[in-house]
Order: sequence, then structure tokens, then C-alpha cells
Amino acid sequence: MNAHYDYVIVGGGSAGSVLAARLTEDADVKVLLLEAGGKNTSILVRMPAGVGSLIKAKSDFNWGFWTEPEPHMNDRRLWWPRGKGLGGSSAINGMVYIRGHARDYDQWRQMGLTGWSYADVLPYFKRSEGFVGGDDAYHGGKGPLAVSWGERSSHPLYAGVIKAGAEAGHRLTDDFNGADQEGFGRYQLTIKDGRRWSAAQGYLSPILDSRPNLTVVTGARTTKIRIEKGRAVGVDYVAGKGGEAATAYADREVLLCAGAVQSPHILNLSGIGDPDLLKAAGVPVTHALPGVGANLQDHLDVSLNWACTQPITLYNDTKGLKQLAVGLQYMLTGKGPGRQNGLESGAFLKSRPDLDRPDLQLHFVLAIMKEHAKVTVQRDGFTMHVCQLRPESRGRVGLRSADPLADPTIFANYLATEEDRRAVREGVRIARDVVGQPALAPYRGEELSPGFDVKSDAEIDAWIRETGETIYHPVGTCKMGLDSDPTAVVDGDLNVFGLSGLRVVDASVMPTLIGGNTNAPTIMIAEKISDLLRGRAPLPAEEPGATSARSAA
Repeated sequence: MNAHYDYVIVGGGSAGSVLAARLTEDADVKVLLLEAGGKNTSILVRMPAGVGSLIKAKSDFNWGFWTEPEPHMNDRRLWWPRGKGLGGSSAINGMVYIRGHARDYDQWRQMGLTGWSYADVLPYFKRSEGFVGGDDAYHGGKGPLAVSWGERSSHPLYAGVIKAGAEAGHRLTDDFNGADQEGFGRYQLTIKDGRRWSAAQGYLSPILDSRPNLTVVTGARTTKIRIEKGRAVGVDYVAGKGGEAATAYADREVLLCAGAVQSPHILNLSGIGDPDLLKAAGVPVTHALPGVGANLQDHLDVSLNWACTQPITLYNDTKGLKQLAVGLQYMLTGKGPGRQNGLESGAFLKSRPDLDRPDLQLHFVLAIMKEHAKVTVQRDGFTMHVCQLRPESRGRVGLRSADPLADPTIFANYLATEEDRRAVREGVRIARDVVGQPALAPYRGEELSPGFDVKSDAEIDAWIRETGETIYHPVGTCKMGLDSDPTAVVDGDLNVFGLSGLRVVDASVMPTLIGGNTNAPTIMIAEKISDLLRGRAPLPAEEPGATSARSAA
């Protein structure tokens, strides 16, 4: 209590786990990692098939936020799962390993952010990765984050949807993280030997009992960053069953790694943010920074469902008492359907041919998914998720009140532009066309959602407004940018503008949303900043060659 450390890390998620591990490789550096949740050792976290249970409900593993009414989504409040506990959202996500398109990072460099091009960040993706296929031009084989291929890729539905994609005239790719992202193919997964491999599992578990210079406190809710004379000197937090107040002091820096929702929330609670919004919530202004909480971007997703005419989906594996048997088999032997995430194939596609990179991502699920698995459908079937990768719409995370234990406000502002609406609508049509191909004919039953009668633009748009949801990729609320950008919160080294001793290191710093799942890029960001904090030269930039993903469009 009230102790001094070199670094205080707030948040033990994907970024915080990386920083805690890398910084404490230097034995003379003393680090405190504060995590509001628990240790996440439950079988639901370990078992890949537990993802449905983790996503759907507020729990010890899931903050379970809700948005404000979304005006372009029939004023619905949308469910926003966010990971709670060591590993953060990497402990409850779908375990899909995607880096995004190379041009996403080149775009950051073109915004003036030196050191963030694809060539600059590729070495850090590779350093973090323990790919089952070993080292090559695009992959690392020795990193802490285990990455593997799915165990059931030959399943007739996983293989069938890839073949159907080709039949529909789309490209195929053998590696979404390799030379060419575009097309249908197999997903790589953060699973090792049938076990979820969260950031905490990869980076923290091997060192928790062996590094005396690392202190990890779980159940510690950060309430405020202490600012003295323009410098972050520590954090206030509450911990323990009684919620005892404590302060941890950072002699070097406070590293805020609480994620795209809670990093801006903690800054706001500390009086750092838009002065008008802080005053309205009753929080004294410590440091005016209007961009805090703004620039929120997320991938909106719709789920198209079909019945399956053969008993080969996850429903057949888990119906009735089989669900209990799956858990017992996994717990006792590590075998069986519990080893699967149910999501081993998909695609990256363009909604129109003139785009320079895919703007749609498809996730094919071996089950009928509705409302984040909150609704159970008792029949064999499959789902095609369609999400728009590069939304123009922008939202905001804000303060509900000055109470540090109150949830923040989340306004995603989905579908605020016509281009966003057009892209998702076209994605629905593409998904239907793919599932209608001969390769899936032996398995394809009736279209359950949106249903055969939903055809026109207006009908599809209405269905999207009624059923669209997040696919769990919020970013941008502590935007990285130049000091000339009034909406930027951190610079290219992730220092908070106008303050010293304070950085934000997580998905909130992404200036634009990358084209894919966001866990791997968040880990990359933390890997890169860890070298800077340790006074190390950046890893040399890597240009994989003329056929690289950099040139794939």
C-alpha cells in the first residue's frame, strides 16, 4: 500500500500483460500491475468452447457494458462485452489471430506517425508470435503468443464455405496475415494444444512466481491518476473485499492500459479531457484535452443464419446432456469439442471493386449465433457474420458521473453515414450469394435470418438496424496523432499531450480502426512501446518483398 515503483501499469489486458512481462526482463526495474478483475483461471477461460458463455453475460470475466441509445439502430442500447481480469478481452474473445491489412499501418505513417508503417510494425508482430508453422517472412515462431491453425479445418462446412467463396468468384488466400489478405481462407487462432492462449497466458503466467520485481494486484479498481505540477506521479485505487483505498506511486511513468472504453474513462475521472464534459459530470478539470473519449470506432456486425440439413454442427455436439459431457471431457482429458472455438474459416472481401483493400470481414461459425449467444437456438445450423472493417462513423466514450465505480457512457454512433450503410448492405448480399453456391448445397437449409422475404435495400437496411451488433473491436478513444491535431490525445510515442510521466498503451491509441480483429495489433503496440521504455533501439523495419501484403489490394 502506498508503495513506490518505477512503473505502474493500469490494466492487465492484452497490452498490460505485454508491458509487465517485457519491462521486468530488466531485473532492476520495479513494476506494479493493477487489474480490476481476477486471475481468470476458470475452465470457461481455458476452454475455447467457453467463449459463448463468456461473451453473453456480465460476470467476473466480462464488464458487460451497454451503449447509449443508438439513433441509427432504432434507438437500441447495444450489448458491449469487454474482458475483465488478467488477459482482458483476450481472455473472452473469439481467439481469431488477425493483424489487419498492411495499408492500415502505412496509413498511420502517412498521417505523420513516424515508426508506425507496416514495415516498422511487422517485426513486433513477429516477435510476439509463437506460430505453429515456425519463422518465415511474415510469422514468428518463438514468441509468447501461441498461434495455431484450427483443428477441424477439413470439416465439410469450414472447407465448404471456402470452396463456395471460390465458386462465387472470390479469391482464395492461404494466410490472412501473409502476402495477401483478400479472399476466403482458414483463420489462425490464439489456441495452443486445445487451450485458449490469452495475452496473460502467454506473457504473465510463465513469470508470475519467478520475478520479484513484478507485483500483480488483482481486484484493484483504479479511481484516479494523480497529477502534480503537470506530471503523473501515481494512481489511486481501491482493492480488497472492503474496497480499501490505496495509492501507488510511479517514479518513472504511469502506463494506462485499460482499453478503448476504460482508458478514456480513467483519464476523465482524473480531470483529463474535454473541459465542458468534465464540468457537466462534476469533475474538476486537471488538464484540458478535448480528444479524450472522442474518435470511437468499432466494427458493426450482422449475423446471417441458416439451418443445416445434416447433424454436423456444434449443436449436435452439445445438445441436451452432451453439453455437460463436453465440459467434463475437456476438464478431465483436455479432449473433445471443448477444444474448438467454432470459428475456423472466413474471408476478407471488398464491397466494391475500386477499393484499395478489403472493407468486409466474414466469420463463419459452426452454429446458429443470435444476440451474442444470449439466445439459444435448438437446431443444427450455421452463421455467417458480416462486419464492415473501416467505418466512417465516429462515436464517444464519456462520463456518466463523477463516481469512479459507475460505468462510462458509450455512444458508438453506428451507421451514421451512407457509405457505412451501403457497405454492410452489400456484405449481406455477398454472404447470401456465397452460401447459395453448390459447395454448400448438401448442407444448406432454410435461411432463418434475415429470411427469404428480406430483399430490397430498404428491407435489408431495416433488418441491419434491428439486429446489428458490435463484434467487439472498439478503438481510437485516446487517438495517436500530431500535436497539431486538436483531436489527438497521445503522440507517436504514446505520451499524453501536455503531461509528463503518462502514456496510454492499448487499442484506444489507434487513430483509425484496422481491418480485422484487434487483439494482435494491441499486443504489437505494447511490444513496440516496451522497447522505447527500455531505451532500446526499435527493431529494424522489414520489407517482406514485392508480393507482400503491403502491395495486395
